[in-house]
Amino acid sequence: MMYDGRRVSGVLQRVPVWFVYATGLIPAIATFTLGVMDRLGADPLKALERELGEWALRFLIAVLVVTPLRQLVGINLVRYRRALGLLAFYYVVFHLLTYLVLDQGLDWAAIGADIVKRPYITIGMASFVLLVPLALTSNNASIRRMGQAWSRLHRLVYLAAAGGAVHYVLLVKAWPLEPLVYAAIVAGLLAYRLVRKLTKAPRVRTARA
Repeated sequence: MMYDGRRVSGVLQRVPVWFVYATGLIPAIATFTLGVMDRLGADPLKALERELGEWALRFLIAVLVVTPLRQLVGINLVRYRRALGLLAFYYVVFHLLTYLVLDQGLDWAAIGADIVKRPYITIGMASFVLLVPLALTSNNASIRRMGQAWSRLHRLVYLAAAGGAVHYVLLVKAWPLEPLVYAAIVAGLLAYRLVRKLTKAPRVRTARA
């Protein structure tokens, strides 16, 4: 039997968008529940922050995968891209609130010092700032109002994903495999976009003598 990307897309697109949101929030609910039950290990706060941050990065990667998946294997999941992007933003907010409220106790002086002195926090905050306008404009009204500017604005997701990957790599000091794998995936997706853009760029014709 020959592979049919359109058939696969047809099956997958029967899944309602609300189901993507509902299942996407399950890891957050499970992680917070384990935290309340004191079952996140010796350093529950660190485990909570890291788990939420990892899920944010996973959903950002899922957003970046949508286009190559359609272009390379014919599976069209564009209708779910907004949900995946908003889920990524929600997890970033959960991750950030855990740091601000539970870790730092809203000590803004300490938070400001961390942002200045710790590069991984600086990069993480910058990535969050990039995601804010994307989340605020992830609606049909903004798409209609902004036109082509909306597409240009939402390309910032690539920078945000790259920043998230770097944030994760710098966060861990022992250089375990997992953050490097995430960084490699993001780098590969960014390289794919760049190569695709360069190969589709119009060629400049040279005048004949």
